[in-house]
Formats: sequence, C-alpha cells, structure tokens
Amino acid sequence: MLTERQLQFRAKVSAFKDFNEAFELVKSAVFTKFKMHRAGLSLVLQVMPTRLGAYHILGSNVIAVNSYVLAAIKNMTVPEEYNAYLFMVLAHEYLHSLGIVDENTVRQMTFDLCQTLLGDDHSATKMAKEDPSSLYPQLKDMVNTQFGREFRVVRNFDKANQSYIQ
Repeated sequence: MLTERQLQFRAKVSAFKDFNEAFELVKSAVFTKFKMHRAGLSLVLQVMPTRLGAYHILGSNVIAVNSYVLAAIKNMTVPEEYNAYLFMVLAHEYLHSLGIVDENTVRQMTFDLCQTLLGDDHSATKMAKEDPSSLYPQLKDMVNTQFGREFRVVRNFDKANQSYIQ
C-alpha cells in the first residue's frame, strides 16, 4: 500500500515538463532523504555507448546524459515511464556530483531514494535496482560503442540557483 507522500511524489514525477523540473525534484528528494545539496550544475546531452546511461565529470559541475538512450526510451514508452527514467538517472548522477564516487554506494542510494519516495513497484525503483534494460529489453539490442563528438547543453538547467539574468 502506497503512502500519501509516495502518491504525491509519483504524481510529480509523472508531470515533468522539462529537464529542469525533473532536476528540481531530484534535488528536493535527495535533500529530504539524505540531507545533501549542491547548486550550480549543468546538463549536457551526448551520444554515448549504450552501456552508459550518464556520467558526472568528477570535480566539475557537469552531468552528461546519454541522448541516444534517452531518445530510445522516449520513443518506446509513455511520458510517465520516460520521466521515471529521467528521475532515476539524474538522481544517480546528482549523488555522484555530491562527491560520492563509489558506484555501488550511489546505486544503493539511488535505489533507496526511489523505493522510499516512489514505492517498490515504480519504474524508477525497478530501474535503480537493476538497470533500464530490465524494463526495456530492447535497449540490449541497441548497440553503440562510440561517444559522439557533439553535445548539447540544456539551457535553464538548475535555474533555481541562478541569481543572474541570462
């Protein structure tokens, strides 16, 4: 049985309209669960090998998300499922940006976050527990082994922390 808080959180995840909305919820969730916060991050979309969903450049303010996988999930599912993936992957990389470098620790923290706020049966929780291909086996058939040379910086990302006029 889901709690009222989990139902509200699920509704928020389902209603994302853009990357910034997703990230604002990620930051709020991480602060609520772990009492950790940082500001001033940038989001970059880049084609990457399919085995890699995203990465954070250690010591930087950059989170890079695999645009190839992101587009595939967007095309093969409904917006709520895409939002669940986006929440999970941004939460994972945000935790790395807070200085947690151990991959297994971040995976467990991401799972704990999703499980607490979304419940056991939510797509984000299932993806955090295993990986996105556990829900979307088609991802295993997509093979890309190269990093793209081009990337796109997402504008107005983490904008709640911007105190200047752009």
